[in-house]
Amino acid sequence: QVQLVESGGGLVQEGGSLRLSCAASGRTFINYDMGWFRQALGKEREFVAAISWLAINTYYADSVKGRFTISRDNIQNTVHLQMNSLKPEDTAVYYCAVMHNRNRGTSATQWEKYDYWGQGTQVTVSS
Repeated sequence: QVQLVESGGGLVQEGGSLRLSCAASGRTFINYDMGWFRQALGKEREFVAAISWLAINTYYADSVKGRFTISRDNIQNTVHLQMNSLKPEDTAVYYCAVMHNRNRGTSATQWEKYDYWGQGTQVTVSS
């Protein structure tokens, strides 16, 4: 049974930093992209960042470019999201997800392509 468990969320002041982590288990994740999405209250789920299996390619939403960095450890089956210069509009539940790279096509940003999801971790940025 595949499990994705996020951690590292919390409350932080505007301009601060948080590091989210996601531990994946239950199968091998060779050829799986790993990504982060977020959903703010009353809004649709949106893409944040993704990273390919060998970390050759990374993808970011325009809203987080230059502030967030995604990384992964294929030995530990973990993916991380370093979030710097946080803004109140970054407040959301953050979800980890994995996608077999055969589904990627031309885009890693569509949540429908992802196969497995975590339960989410809340990030709140106060102004």
